[in-house]
Amino acid sequence: MKKFIALSLSMVTALSLVACGGGSEADSGGEAKDEGGESGGKTEISVVAAEYGQNTKEWWKGFEADFEKDNADIDLQVKVVSWNDISKEVTTLISNENAPDILNIDVFADYQADDLLLPVEDYVSEETYGKMYEAFLQQSEIDGTIWAIPDLASVRTMFYNKQILKDAGVETVPATWDELTEACKKIKEKFPDVYPWGIDMTTDEGQAAFSYYVWNNGGDFTDADGNWTLNSPENVEAIEYAIGLINDGYTNADPATETRYKLQDNFGTGKIAMLIAPNSLPTYIAENGNEVDYGIAPIPSNTGTSIAQGVMDRFMCFDNDYSDEELAAITTFFDYFYEDARYSEWVDMEGFLPATTTGGEALAAEDEAMAEWIEIVGSCKFYPTAKAEWADVKQGVINVEQNALLGESVKEQLDNLQAEIAP
Repeated sequence: MKKFIALSLSMVTALSLVACGGGSEADSGGEAKDEGGESGGKTEISVVAAEYGQNTKEWWKGFEADFEKDNADIDLQVKVVSWNDISKEVTTLISNENAPDILNIDVFADYQADDLLLPVEDYVSEETYGKMYEAFLQQSEIDGTIWAIPDLASVRTMFYNKQILKDAGVETVPATWDELTEACKKIKEKFPDVYPWGIDMTTDEGQAAFSYYVWNNGGDFTDADGNWTLNSPENVEAIEYAIGLINDGYTNADPATETRYKLQDNFGTGKIAMLIAPNSLPTYIAENGNEVDYGIAPIPSNTGTSIAQGVMDRFMCFDNDYSDEELAAITTFFDYFYEDARYSEWVDMEGFLPATTTGGEALAAEDEAMAEWIEIVGSCKFYPTAKAEWADVKQGVINVEQNALLGESVKEQLDNLQAEIAP
């Protein structure tokens, strides 16, 4: 069943880089099979899934048991891998001629560029496909073909500690960069032990930080025609502003090593006053036993229009020379996963947002706050993940940020990155 398609050197390099997202550094779950196909009369399916948080492993363990109980002719094996390790894990599997059948991760374009994936229409039923938000499907389209389906989504916006801002004399929640800088100054003067603003420029989320600032300064990764514009004046100014906040002592001490989970922990204990975080932040804080009187506001902008960031992860299917029975089993897996009640449970478990219209309707009916988030996610901006260079760009902008923290020129580095990506 397994078909090996040689990876290009560029893909091996790119996928060895750390993936963005959530979860701890633990690595467990089911075992990815050495060989797919049929064993003991059962059709085997291997899944490698990203670890989103504290509940991911147990959820998949329960899903695996339920699925096999309801589909006795299918042997499902799920391996849950941390975001820090999943790209390297998958690269190793592919290099060893053991690509999983199904992969849950954020990126897809590199796999597609190396002819490793099946089109979605080959393995997702019309009923399940019809549940997806069209805008989400378009994020995985290349040359008119959809190569992955959305798993779940989140929206990144600004959270702030109401009491800290009030006590520091910040009367208006900052909406502009000037207001943000002034608020940071007041908070720092009033509370020397509190970080006014949180920034994550680690390999975990550095590309997110890049987008927060460049999008809210009129910049972008690409222009309207899809051409890379990494070194635009707007982008240079945006990252210089972010580095300036750090150098002025208005942020956490080491943005190159402190991930958003560390920042979220600090926000939950009142050590950070403001930060940009996903809509799942309240769930994360509660799970850690903390309580914060927080508010939610648009990300501060330097243009007068705030841009929220949407993050979407995916499922994709590797081209492993399936028999009809094997392909039918994969279709069954996706129908089972996206069944409305089960899928809503999956999304709600870690406080994410649904990627299906039916899941969105179900959660919105139960939770008014969720309805507001679902409305936002339909209009936010996404990374250009359909471009094959995205994995290199993602790591490239992180390198720019981390080198800028060491005093190197933002403009010079972005010029070099632009030349490397679009020579």
